[in-house]
Amino acid sequence: MEFKIGNGAIVLPPLNITLIAIIILFFLVRWSKQLEIRRFTVFFYFLISTYIAPVYSHSTKEGVFHLWVPLGFIVVFLYLFRSKSYHPSKMKASILGLCIALYQLILQYVG
Repeated sequence: MEFKIGNGAIVLPPLNITLIAIIILFFLVRWSKQLEIRRFTVFFYFLISTYIAPVYSHSTKEGVFHLWVPLGFIVVFLYLFRSKSYHPSKMKASILGLCIALYQLILQYVG
């Protein structure tokens, strides 16, 4: 989506991605309000959970194969599982991050 203003333009991502980003921000703000202290940590748990990393690479005649894993979610899940600071809002934010990581995985393999 592009809005021309004089000599410049404002370029926005497609409408579906914009709506998904607004919904994600709405949920993160709502879950952060459920915490009494350190409300910003929900955003960090979400951002860390979206990280994916290749754990195995293999080259063939057709090209290079990379096995990608949502490493950020695994780290956050293990930390929350073993930590005293567990809160359901933090787990919800990390599961939402896992959804974004799975979307990134699909894009790596398909696109």
